[in-house]
Amino acid sequence: MTQGVHFDYIIIGNGLAGLQLALRMAEDNFFSDKKIALIDPSEKNSNDKTWSFWETEPSHWNALVFKYWKETAIISSKETIPFKLHPYTYKTIRSIDFYNQAEKQLKTRDNFHFISKEVTSVKESNDILVKTKTNTYSASHVFDSRISAEFFNHSEQYISLIQHFKGWVIKTDNETFDDSRFTMMDYRLKDGNQCTFMYVLPFSKTEALIEFTYFTDTVVNEGTYDRYMKAYIKDYLKIDAYEIVETEKGEIPMTTFPFYKFNTSKITKIGTAGGWVKGSTGYSFKNTERKTAKVIQNLKLNQLPSKGLFKKRFRFYDRVFLKVLKDENHKGEWIFSRFYKKNTPTMIFRFLDEESNFTEELKVMHSLFSWSFIKAFFKTL
Repeated sequence: MTQGVHFDYIIIGNGLAGLQLALRMAEDNFFSDKKIALIDPSEKNSNDKTWSFWETEPSHWNALVFKYWKETAIISSKETIPFKLHPYTYKTIRSIDFYNQAEKQLKTRDNFHFISKEVTSVKESNDILVKTKTNTYSASHVFDSRISAEFFNHSEQYISLIQHFKGWVIKTDNETFDDSRFTMMDYRLKDGNQCTFMYVLPFSKTEALIEFTYFTDTVVNEGTYDRYMKAYIKDYLKIDAYEIVETEKGEIPMTTFPFYKFNTSKITKIGTAGGWVKGSTGYSFKNTERKTAKVIQNLKLNQLPSKGLFKKRFRFYDRVFLKVLKDENHKGEWIFSRFYKKNTPTMIFRFLDEESNFTEELKVMHSLFSWSFIKAFFKTL
């Protein structure tokens, strides 16, 4: 690429949001004459994440699904809550498979261009100027997945927690796992009074992802995750010998920070930077799919790409939930156990997908009715 090249659209960041958006553009004839650049310094050549989601119907992601389940369990310190997901199926995609497939599809389109550079600045003028260390590009519109500096400087002014985790994919010599169901949350092993749990995805009878997750204010060092995973594997899974074949870790903001306020007429924040990750859960894959579909619809109608991406009442529900976890972090086990025990799969997933009606939402709220939620409700008004 040479200095001064102009694009109709520039997508900064080849992560989940950037690539899903690019794929939607590639599949729509409306964008066939548009020149589109994807700028990211990373080659995306490793399996750095595992994305999981639920859906009722087969989708165009089916070819990428690494494993799926129709049953799960939530294990509290008092009981095991078995949970059949019908009519939903829980599916997992390995990030490397997604990256490879997206790159393969996009590179067949002459109007898509991959630029392996780090963006140093984005400035608005008649066009948007996107600078790297060696080049400057212009665009009519930029989709930016970089989190605004204001979040790091001012997030304490909002309700904020961090979903942080580390996971191992382990392999055993003998058949150990029941791969017909996964463990959504296991609260039996805790780090003090904090909201922590194990997440277990058995990919086969001899291989599984074991992940220790926190919903807390601050992160911990890697040795802490390792210590709890080792204890869980030995004391709860009863596994003495295993091989660690992959490692993943991450930090996801769970926050009421108004990411959407950093959208302009020419710059749209996407992914985590756009507030696309659901604040109360951290789930992103299907949420991103819905957001990119809306962005495409808006572009075709010549509207602001960010128009109508959020529903106010669900932002309020997230604020209440986060306020409870912020003020009474130890109640995480109670909240999630009640949520899954007192509601049907359809009710739960419609609510989490923000597709529920107000009557259904009242039923969910009733299942979590407590003094903690009453206090949080009034504090967030």
